[in-house]
Amino acid sequence: MKTNTYVKELKAKTVAELNAELASAKKELFNLRFQNATNQLDNTSRIKEVRKNIARIQTVITEKANVAE
Repeated sequence: MKTNTYVKELKAKTVAELNAELASAKKELFNLRFQNATNQLDNTSRIKEVRKNIARIQTVITEKANVAE
């Protein structure tokens, strides 16, 4: 269960750290899409994995915002 440990790590971080990780994940997704368009990407499943990680990060950020209210 790799995803469970990843989510636990995300929940332990602050909102600022989560925003920084979200920005880096979005940059990585952009680079992966660019490599895919130029036929340089070997592992195309990495795009799907990064997209799901972005969704997980955004979910944790939303959870933390709702708890703060």
